[in-house]
Amino acid sequence: MSTLVIVESPTKARTIRNYLPAGYRVEASMGHIRDLPQSASEIPEKVKSEPWAGLGVNVEGDFEPLYVIPKDKKKVVKTLKEALEDAEEVILATDEDREGESISWHLLAVLKPKVPFKRMVFHEITSEAIQKALQNCRDIDEQLVRAQETRRILDRLFGYTLSPLLWKKIASGLSAGRVQSVAVRLLVQRERDRRAFVKASYSDLKATLSASAPKTGTESPSLNPDTFEAKLVALNGSRLATGNDFDQGGNLIATRSCIVLGQEEAIALQEQLTGSVWTVSKIEERPTKRKPAPPFTTSTLQQESNRKLGLSARDTMRVAQSLYENGFITYMRTDSVHLSEQAITAARSCVEELYGREYLSPQPRQYSTKSKNAQEAHEAIRPAGSKFRKPEETGLANVDLRLYDLIWKRTVACQMADARQTFVTLELQVSEAVFRASGKRIDFPGFLRAYVEGSDDPNAALENQEVILPSLAVGDNPECNNLEALYHETQPPARYTEASLVKTLESEGIGRPSTYASVIGTIVDRGYAQHKGNALAPTFTAFAVNNLLEKHFPDLVDTTFTARMEQTLDEISLGSADWLPYLREFYKGDKGLDTQVKQQETEIDPQSARTIELENLDAKIRIGRYGPYVEAENGSETVTASIPKDLTPADVSSEEIEIFLKQKTAGPEKIGDHPETEEPIYLCVGQYGPYVQLGDASEEKKKKPKRASLPKGITTDSINLETAVGLLSLPRLLGTHPETECKVKAGLGRFGPYVVHDRGKEGKDYRSLKAEDDILTISLERALELLAQPKRSRGKGGTSSRKPLRELGKHPDNEEAVNIYDGRYGPYIKHGKTNVSLPEGKSVEELTLAEALDLLAAKAATSKGSRKSTKSGSSSSKKKTKSSSKTTKNKKKEANSDSDNPAASTGELEASQEKSMTS
Repeated sequence: MSTLVIVESPTKARTIRNYLPAGYRVEASMGHIRDLPQSASEIPEKVKSEPWAGLGVNVEGDFEPLYVIPKDKKKVVKTLKEALEDAEEVILATDEDREGESISWHLLAVLKPKVPFKRMVFHEITSEAIQKALQNCRDIDEQLVRAQETRRILDRLFGYTLSPLLWKKIASGLSAGRVQSVAVRLLVQRERDRRAFVKASYSDLKATLSASAPKTGTESPSLNPDTFEAKLVALNGSRLATGNDFDQGGNLIATRSCIVLGQEEAIALQEQLTGSVWTVSKIEERPTKRKPAPPFTTSTLQQESNRKLGLSARDTMRVAQSLYENGFITYMRTDSVHLSEQAITAARSCVEELYGREYLSPQPRQYSTKSKNAQEAHEAIRPAGSKFRKPEETGLANVDLRLYDLIWKRTVACQMADARQTFVTLELQVSEAVFRASGKRIDFPGFLRAYVEGSDDPNAALENQEVILPSLAVGDNPECNNLEALYHETQPPARYTEASLVKTLESEGIGRPSTYASVIGTIVDRGYAQHKGNALAPTFTAFAVNNLLEKHFPDLVDTTFTARMEQTLDEISLGSADWLPYLREFYKGDKGLDTQVKQQETEIDPQSARTIELENLDAKIRIGRYGPYVEAENGSETVTASIPKDLTPADVSSEEIEIFLKQKTAGPEKIGDHPETEEPIYLCVGQYGPYVQLGDASEEKKKKPKRASLPKGITTDSINLETAVGLLSLPRLLGTHPETECKVKAGLGRFGPYVVHDRGKEGKDYRSLKAEDDILTISLERALELLAQPKRSRGKGGTSSRKPLRELGKHPDNEEAVNIYDGRYGPYIKHGKTNVSLPEGKSVEELTLAEALDLLAAKAATSKGSRKSTKSGSSSSKKKTKSSSKTTKNKKKEANSDSDNPAASTGELEASQEKSMTS
């Protein structure tokens, strides 16, 4: 007989198994083994006829949840029950937060063990932590479970009640969520601010000076160590206006006492001051101390990882989960900045060893949590163990190493001494103008030696942070080497990044930090936002959904209301609020969700709900089945045109709308005729942006005309016939590779221009072009140079070489190479087009060809199985599909005038993919 230990994942099971005594068996539940039904097929027959069955919650019977075991978990449950038959004791070792507590509760409910059971919690997977947890097991915390279940039920009611309303009134596939909808509103509000923004302009002067006149024949003033810059800050006794003195409408804020210097006035002043005497009128030194930031919480890790590593919140949590389950860091879902005595000792040892005692803080630092409703685990995210492994000692690679390095540095830095800095301000008088130079001197770097926020290299960041001014005294007369008039324009408010959105949600007390990654992921997946660089830009669909919710359900997207909901949920976990009365009031009260939806549903006009009216735009924008389109009157007719997917609400202009509509009424603009085929070449704008087209599109032609998107740097204004012909010739053959004799081509793809080395059965090797390369003129020599460079992964800073880490040999079936490569998430086996990750705990050196072949065969069998089931699932409908093919074609033709999206062309309809109707 053995003791059965149940954890959530196989990785966690493998790691914890190393620290348990003999006689312990560890199994993984693969997350929750039961949940609320995700589809109609999972609802039991006995309750399918109930009016609440679709919700998965019996709202008529004390909000009892309907839990089911999904099909993909039945095998897991069977394995756990079989393991239970040989056990004399059960230990539930799921994560220590509410979600983990809930998983353990569900395991008990399904397995119904007849042997003793207990709950084991730990915040890191190390030998010491596991042994300690074994000695301090406890019962399931029913209060914590109830809080989590209430949260789960509340979120289900919110999403499954509002989402169907959005499908009916706007478009299918949309969803609403308690935290998600508030986050979307924040994005939309910022986009509205950007659209309402009016630029303001102002000017100033910048002087380049030196403490003494540069000697003839010596280095230029720009290289002189005594050279410094100063900016005009006051004129005739009045402060000069800067960008912060203007409001969003482009007007000077009435309460600001300052003057605006125009461009012409700045040039005149520049001429007036040239040759004048400059005098130092004031010197001020202000010493300051800067304390290190606290160790990471879930929220701050997501923010800093996004800023420094370019990782999304979802990717950050995935990598952090892997680091935790493999024993490298403590539990990654936490609101606490507290560190245990063991962690403080380990961090201080690192500081003393690497930087010396003078870099230690005089006393151990302990931080207190400031975020609203802090809960979850009780220690910050830090390296695991009583002695922190240095990043280079972990054996980690790629993104795992970079995230561990970030956590290690932040934890170590929090126990280091304050940085001591001195800010120096120098004021200079010249005629009636006052210029100011600002400098900063780092007197003692302290914690900055280990960690500088927003920088990967602390030493380089230290150099960049220092601005040293020359040694001057009041009354000195520095020499002005150059005086330049500068013209400025105010900038619209910046869009949210994932980091700034997470920071705002946490500061407002909206949702739990542990859910932010999935919330932001859903916002992007559902088409409510798209990434513009590092920023999140809301889409027209987001505007339509937010407008409906703001107008008809204002409380549900109000930050204060949502924060109060979160506070009540936390009170339930503490036992100071009762869950059932709260759910009743939220859902069925006089102002409850169900009540509001029933009242508002008949009042919401679908045509109005799909319509977005923007400032300074006469045309109406509507949401159709296949995306946004513009609608305008043209005499007695109504004209519609699709809006490109990458065009955002803040950036759409009347001029662009006019181009879209003109193309629909007058046809696309003709650039010229192709010199070889004499076919016309048109400039078109479609759902995915501007493109050129060779020849006319017609239903008689079976083959669609060739098209090519305009790459970055080529605009609709700058395109000419020569460039259009070049784009339509892509991909173009550059020549053959000297080593393989295989073709090398240049082309234009989803991620921009590229060159490709086509090696036939061995696959294709791609490289993106650099900013200075031209897709239309790039040579074979330059392409070979790019192909010889290590291949960069699309994640920030990550690289992986196409040269294999290890060549295992030839595959017996086709003699093709079986190699191991280094990928973004670790090493993987590659054979042809099949890739398989290395098993956990297996090193590159240990893996044999036989083991690799087994893994590839298993992957192939899985792929074939899924394809087979897809085929068999669809075979029964083949006859039906054939018989209805004519009807389908007719429907596609009619779709061009479909009220849901009159703008969509037949080609666009065929290319579009409608999102699934899941909430």
